[in-house]
Amino acid sequence: MDEVPDTYVVPVRTVPGRQLLTVRTGRLPQGQRVGLAFTTPDKLANAMGADQPWTRLCESALRAMLAPLGIDRIQVDPLLVAPRVEPEAVGTPRHLIPIQAAPVLAGARRG
Repeated sequence: MDEVPDTYVVPVRTVPGRQLLTVRTGRLPQGQRVGLAFTTPDKLANAMGADQPWTRLCESALRAMLAPLGIDRIQVDPLLVAPRVEPEAVGTPRHLIPIQAAPVLAGARRG
């Protein structure tokens, strides 16, 4: 049987201009917000990249940080954490933009 670790490797982000770390959260495909936790630094690096900052937290500390955000679920060892899609990056992909037909000139022959 697998043991639950005493602490998790938790992804964090820095707050510019302050000596402060905040825990990173994610969303399930259905839209529900979740806390993120990993059992090893290697699993975090595989899912989020080697440059993702992290800290160690026990489960109760992580839950205490997530509770004010209304998050009560922790996703342990997700295989992939995709980056947030920025609003300006969202749009119709270029290959799906309809191409307008060239105007047909009066009297032009089709051949």
